[in-house]
Amino acid sequence: MGSRKHISAEKRKEAQKTLYIARLRNVPTSPRKMRLVADLVRGMDVEKALGVLQHTPKEAAGRVYKLLRSAIANWEVKNEGSRVEDNHLFIKQISVDGGRMLKRIQPAPQGRAHRVRKRSNHVTLILGNRMDKVNEINVTENSDN
Repeated sequence: MGSRKHISAEKRKEAQKTLYIARLRNVPTSPRKMRLVADLVRGMDVEKALGVLQHTPKEAAGRVYKLLRSAIANWEVKNEGSRVEDNHLFIKQISVDGGRMLKRIQPAPQGRAHRVRKRSNHVTLILGNRMDKVNEINVTENSDN
């Protein structure tokens, strides 16, 4: 491997250490229904988002709740000894993409058939730390002086 590729690979590896990601794949609900729930919690603090998801009556809310708990667990693995409450975690990014589509046939009048598309989705959730942003701002202000 060339030196430039090696350097960029090392940078990517370092960036991955500070990302706290959880993914949910092939969820058997339509992406449109899942986006309604994802839009509810995008940008929220983790504690507040957990409360909102627990009390949202939609079926997709339970799946996003479980995904958020998984992302928090991933954060705890990378940051042993730290508390979630002290680090001001928030949902930095949540995206819902279309997954595979099961195609079925529905009988229709006069010998015809209609196609039924049973959609699924993939959800990706990334946690961020509000304290990191504050520290970055302080570092750039100090370097300017």
